[in-house]
Amino acid sequence: MTTKKRAVLIVNLGSPDKLTVRAVRRFLREFLQDPRVVNLPRSLWWVVLNFFVLPFRPRKSKKAYAEVWTERGSPLIYLTQDLTDKVAAHYQQDESVTVKMAMSYGKPSLAARLRQLKKAQYEQLTIVPLYPQYSSTTTASVFDAVASELMQWRYVPELHFVSDYHQHPLYIEAIAESVQQAWSKQAKGEILLMSFHGLPDVLTKKGDPYYYQCLKTAELIAEKLQLKEKQWRVVFQSRFGKAKWLQPYCIETLMALPEEGFKSIDIICPGFTIDCLETLEEINMTNKDIFIQAGGEQYQYIAALNDSEASVKLMLDLIENKVTSYY
Repeated sequence: MTTKKRAVLIVNLGSPDKLTVRAVRRFLREFLQDPRVVNLPRSLWWVVLNFFVLPFRPRKSKKAYAEVWTERGSPLIYLTQDLTDKVAAHYQQDESVTVKMAMSYGKPSLAARLRQLKKAQYEQLTIVPLYPQYSSTTTASVFDAVASELMQWRYVPELHFVSDYHQHPLYIEAIAESVQQAWSKQAKGEILLMSFHGLPDVLTKKGDPYYYQCLKTAELIAEKLQLKEKQWRVVFQSRFGKAKWLQPYCIETLMALPEEGFKSIDIICPGFTIDCLETLEEINMTNKDIFIQAGGEQYQYIAALNDSEASVKLMLDLIENKVTSYY
């Protein structure tokens, strides 16, 4: 039996490669031009994007990125690389397997990574988007990019694609354990908020399963933590534009909780495998200030799984359950 030469691509959304307005604008243009991300007529969105978004938003976004930027650069990039390196280390004795990371937008680009693998003549390809819940705006966008590139190849390798892991036992267990570890170090809040990235409400009506997968994830985490109904809630963050998005909105909930008598809260973001701008700046800084100003007293953000042992274990299970090494 011959060992297949196989490659694994761990894919995340992406980030500006530099902390400059120009780099942020370049990233936002690529990101927001994706028709999977913004579901508006192309001609209308072109006008909005180029005349109302890109001239102003990059400067504001750059200030937000500056709050979380480190000597290693963007947390999303280097934390994804750290996770990839640890997964790759598991295969270091197996020369037939390579593990790389790629980004849907920015660098290292998904298309560039795929072309590198093509030159190396890999026979099996496993794509692992770091999105626990499937969404047409994220997971499907990764699939589009992979399919677009592979359509140009004469030889298409055996393809395995992880569409979601929103109720994977290792994923649920890892998040529950991270919450319990946080509670062992700091007093448990009166309520646990589970905040997921928002989407336009209309996408659910069109068949996107994201909303229901978020609810299932939250339900399983609450069950694992043995929380009662009033001890946890689901909210949605990062609303953009004036259209109706998935509710309840995170900010509105944070403003209302102190009036309901909740002065201390814990918050997790189970839709993010890797910490990024939306968790580190929006949730852990901006939204914390909103809660405190509304009368809250204790606010604890519990970090994403990132490159933890539990996260590596999950990735390996996703990879190995998607592939067969021999033929």
